[in-house]
Amino acid sequence: MGNVLEWYDFAAYAYMAPILGKLFFPSDDQFSSLIAAFGAFAAGYVSRPVGAVIFGHVGDKLGRRKMLVISVAMMGVATTAIGVLPVESQIGWAAAALLVVLRVFQGLSVGGEYGGALTFMAEHAPPRRRALFTSMVSCGASAGFLVGAGVAAAVTALVGQTAMESWAWRLPFLVGGCVAVLAVVMRRGLAEPPLPEGYKPLEGMPLVVAVRDHWRSILRVGGLYLAVNAGFYLIFVYVISYLTDIMGMTLQAAMDINLVCVFIMSVLPLAFAFLGEKIGHRSMLIMGMVALIALTYPLFLLLHHAAVVPVLLGQLGFALVFSWIFAVNPAAQAEAVPRHVRATVLTLASNVSMAVFGGTMPMVAAYLVERTHDDFSPAYYLMALGVISLIAVLTTREMAGKPLP
Repeated sequence: MGNVLEWYDFAAYAYMAPILGKLFFPSDDQFSSLIAAFGAFAAGYVSRPVGAVIFGHVGDKLGRRKMLVISVAMMGVATTAIGVLPVESQIGWAAAALLVVLRVFQGLSVGGEYGGALTFMAEHAPPRRRALFTSMVSCGASAGFLVGAGVAAAVTALVGQTAMESWAWRLPFLVGGCVAVLAVVMRRGLAEPPLPEGYKPLEGMPLVVAVRDHWRSILRVGGLYLAVNAGFYLIFVYVISYLTDIMGMTLQAAMDINLVCVFIMSVLPLAFAFLGEKIGHRSMLIMGMVALIALTYPLFLLLHHAAVVPVLLGQLGFALVFSWIFAVNPAAQAEAVPRHVRATVLTLASNVSMAVFGGTMPMVAAYLVERTHDDFSPAYYLMALGVISLIAVLTTREMAGKPLP
């Protein structure tokens, strides 16, 4: 539920960005307002690695449950606060400043969410069901993206654009706050994962120990996370602008295709996870990364249309490849790190990778197209990242069905 909330907020804010730009960053130039709103959005990504350090420390020193409870509580406070925040016409420039502060606060809180949830699920999972348990973290992210966009679209359809710009923009954020309350209640009742026999608590600062003794694991996990994370932002965030601005597809058609494919990624990894337990996490990841590298260009070629059918086939192809990788990638990440620094390494590696390569992907893709005058340059970039992720996979050991280190 924490991952659902994290990506729910992401989708709701992105969907509401044009309205938030007008309300919090009013300008004679509508594009400037939109850029300012996305700047506040990006502020949350800048603070995520800091949150990763904080929550990694909490998880490795004070316990996984405490890490998860504090993280989702902070997310709920920030999301609710955005929903009741006065706008620029009420309190002037302070409205924009408060929105940025709350986005930073959200970034700090979600810095511990993916790594914390993954650590908790992996350590509770039976060895022969680890991929199934941890794939739920990936499914939660896709489901949150889907629900966030769906709630924002539904509220807009019900009340209309005028009411949306007046007061109804607050509703999706307040709904997110309610989800956070439920998540806090549920997480308070969780049991800590069982400790391995003979486990010795970590001595010293988790961050220092992780960087000093396990820097290879940080690079390995970051590499495993790299291609699919950046690929998701490319295919399911940037591509909407690509299809509408470059290919001339209608916004409604582009978003409908997008949501169908995200829905597939919210359920299909669970099915693929069963297969991963049989053929091996590492083997399945190798196949998935090779498929991503080999199929990115032809699938992107299908996206180079304004017609619905080829675009749908292209995004469905990416959804299948990503689902295949999402099924076992979280398990492989958890298996690559020893328990005493697992929360720190997973939170740090995933958030640095997301901040540097994931959150910047739409901007980098737009820049590459503009500078190279080649609509396929983002595909080449994703293929290069896929090669890096494949190298990371090749450095791992097969751990399917085996106890965690």
